[in-house]
Amino acid sequence: MDWGNVTVEDLVDALQEVEWTAPPRPLNEFFSRFTVPRSYSKWNSRAKCNLYYYRTNYFIIITLILGLAFLTNPLALLAAILAGFTLAILNDSFAITFNEKLTRTVRQVSPHLAAKMRPPVTPVIRGRPVKRTRTIHICGRPRWMFVLLFFSASALVWFASCGLLTVLWALLLGLLSTLLHASFRTPNLKARLNTFREEFRAVWRNYSDL
Repeated sequence: MDWGNVTVEDLVDALQEVEWTAPPRPLNEFFSRFTVPRSYSKWNSRAKCNLYYYRTNYFIIITLILGLAFLTNPLALLAAILAGFTLAILNDSFAITFNEKLTRTVRQVSPHLAAKMRPPVTPVIRGRPVKRTRTIHICGRPRWMFVLLFFSASALVWFASCGLLTVLWALLLGLLSTLLHASFRTPNLKARLNTFREEFRAVWRNYSDL
């Protein structure tokens, strides 16, 4: 497989479709041999091959760097959790599931309070329910109220802790270390064989779909 002809979009699509549960490559292989690429085309092909082959190792490195950054600034971790929850409740399936589990938990403690957490009843005129725009409720309130609440809290914590700058520096360090390793790590025989195997799987998948 000629990695020089692989575009960035193709690489991103391949990383989205490939199996990410594979264990990371051994450290003695990960830090085995480093050389300077002789040309831009060699560097382009090498970087794409290594990004694909050592993807799990790079993911662990970036995660560890982010974890260390959050340890130095615990408020940034809280801000990240609030931001992640804000994005999560924008998903209809997550919001509905979260509301059902929360209501079920509250019902075990206080049935009266759980009754107040039910969404408003759709009005009925002449025996027919009035058609309205479908609105997802959480704890009996429209979802946008919780999105606004958690987004505001996240922005406030980001601002108070200067955590956004911490996370950006951590991401920059993680991406830079990944780029340096992918640029100077010489692709070995295992990487090339793995590339041929993934290419064969892709061809076989397309053949089986016919």
